[in-house]
Amino acid sequence: MLKIGVVTISDRASAGIYEDKSGKEIEKFLKENIENEFEIIYRLIPDEFDKIVKTLKELVQKKCSLILTTGGTGPAKRDVTPEATREVIQKELPGFGELMRIHSLKYVPTSILARGIGGVVDNTFILNLPGNPKAIRENLEAVWAAIPYTIDLIGGDYIESKTAFRPRKK
Repeated sequence: MLKIGVVTISDRASAGIYEDKSGKEIEKFLKENIENEFEIIYRLIPDEFDKIVKTLKELVQKKCSLILTTGGTGPAKRDVTPEATREVIQKELPGFGELMRIHSLKYVPTSILARGIGGVVDNTFILNLPGNPKAIRENLEAVWAAIPYTIDLIGGDYIESKTAFRPRKK
């Protein structure tokens, strides 16, 4: 069965100060856009480099074909998600971060500060999303069409989605 990791990276949400709405937004988007059965493996962790690296590696070991992180992508001192992701991935796919930033500029001028990246490790694609639920949806809508095919190319589990782009077979 297709496994997807959803990792919310937030000091305050992980401490129980407020509810994790970001992880729920990712889950909602996935349920709206994936047609085959899938399992979500959810984690809620603080903005700590070592904890992020450990969690990403754990989800890769659990054979998640896709890992979506939320939070920790800004310029603040504790925002270390992209650095932790680079520690785990084998290949960075810069187009994902570039497109998300360009797309987000339509809505918020400060999206230029976003540092989320996408990359591959083994048969897993990891994508960093912002922490704001509205921005999560906007970013996923911008890049979703390419995600299932990316996972095809790296040998991950098949994602059936009406909004996915796959080149025609010759």
